[in-house]
Amino acid sequence: QVQLVESGGGLVQAGGSLRLSCAASGRTFSSYTMAWFRRVPGKERDFVAAIDRSGTSTYYADSVKGRFRISRDIAKNTMYLQMSSLKPEDTAIYYCAAAAGYWDPSRPSDFGSWGQGTQVTVSS
Repeated sequence: QVQLVESGGGLVQAGGSLRLSCAASGRTFSSYTMAWFRRVPGKERDFVAAIDRSGTSTYYADSVKGRFRISRDIAKNTMYLQMSSLKPEDTAIYYCAAAAGYWDPSRPSDFGSWGQGTQVTVSS
């Protein structure tokens, strides 16, 4: 498995921006589809965005399309989530995850490796 560590969370005003990072170590970074999920306390973990092994294809939840951008730097073993036009409803703990095989955005269990999460709070 790959080990994942998120960073970059914090408090931001509505309309502001944040960039999350996910540093990977262990197994070959480029072997994994990488994704971001988020969770509000008391609710299920929701898919936010994913990027394929090569970084060519990206996928987004409808709620963040046009505002968030996922990317990866294979040389640095790091994935990013650039978040813009943030809304209070984006407030959550954000997790990065890695999938070695087939994955579905509705099935977090397809992702075998997870980071510890980073808190993002958007004030109105």
